[in-house]
Amino acid sequence: MIHSPDISPAQQFVRALDSIAEYTGTTTAWLTGIMVLVACTVVTLRHVFGIGSVALQESVTYMHALVFMLGAAYTLKNGEHVRVDIVYRKLSLRARAWVEVLGSLLFTLPLMIFIGWGSWDFVQESWRIREGSTDSGGLGGVYLLKSLLPFMAVSVSLQAIAELLRNLLVLMNLTPAQEEASC
Repeated sequence: MIHSPDISPAQQFVRALDSIAEYTGTTTAWLTGIMVLVACTVVTLRHVFGIGSVALQESVTYMHALVFMLGAAYTLKNGEHVRVDIVYRKLSLRARAWVEVLGSLLFTLPLMIFIGWGSWDFVQESWRIREGSTDSGGLGGVYLLKSLLPFMAVSVSLQAIAELLRNLLVLMNLTPAQEEASC
């Protein structure tokens, strides 16, 4: 990370956390196109040629899970998460910062802790038995798919911390004007 005299260590930390979400979001986005192609292939094989493939069908589910679970932090980073925008967009910069701080502390972080903690035994047991598909001809590695739950909880938590810090900087008037516009 390049050190800039105009950027505080807190802002550099926020940018580093943002880069994690940016990387996971952009590297998994291409899966949506592949997922559509595979889903079309499954439908074509089944309805035109009378050929079914459980593994191919399950691969669509795996890609779908990857896109959503790995894209959740990216969605939060880019402000595309669920909130009541009708009210939010009319608020001042400081009021929006308060909404984001409280949302991170009261909703996002507790929910991610709950999901991470609650899924841990579930994922651990899946790894212990090297869980695979229950369908004949299905994909193995269900334990890998289930591992996305705690991974998503960690990645969204890191992004929630970035959002929390970014908005605390706004509230403490420690964010340069050009940075405030991106909050």
